[in-house]
Amino acid sequence: MTTLAKITLAAALILSIAIPFGAFAAGEKTKGRYKTALGVNALLFMGTIVVASGMLFSGRAFAAETAVASSAAGLGYLAAALSTGMSCLGGGIAVSAAASAALGAISEDGSILGKSLIFVGLAEGVCLYGLIISFMILGQL
Repeated sequence: MTTLAKITLAAALILSIAIPFGAFAAGEKTKGRYKTALGVNALLFMGTIVVASGMLFSGRAFAAETAVASSAAGLGYLAAALSTGMSCLGGGIAVSAAASAALGAISEDGSILGKSLIFVGLAEGVCLYGLIISFMILGQL
C-alpha cells in the first residue's frame, strides 16, 4: 500500500466521522437530526471500509508453503471473540435497564438498596459467563 493510499484512507476515515458530527452539531439537536447523522455516519464508514478493503486486497497474495493455517483455529478465535463481545453487549443493555430502575427505586425508598443491587449484579454476571466461555474455547485451541 502506497503512502498516498494510506493518507487517502486516513482522510476518508476522519471525514466519515467529522461530516455527520458537524452536521449534527451545527443546528438544533433533535431526534430526527440525530438519526440522520447516525445513518450518514454508518453509510460513510461502511463505504470507507469497502474502499479500504478494495485497496488492501487488490494485490496478489502468496502463501508460505511450510505454514498451513487451520481454519478450525480461526473459527475458534472468532467464536471466542463473539462469545465475549455479544455477552458484554447483552450485559451492558441489561445493566443499563436494571441500574436506572434501581436508582429510581432507591431514590424513593433507600431500604431496597440490597435487593436492587442483586439485579444489577446478575446482569453483570452475563458478561463474566461469556468471558469464561471464551477462555474455555481458547483453552481447546
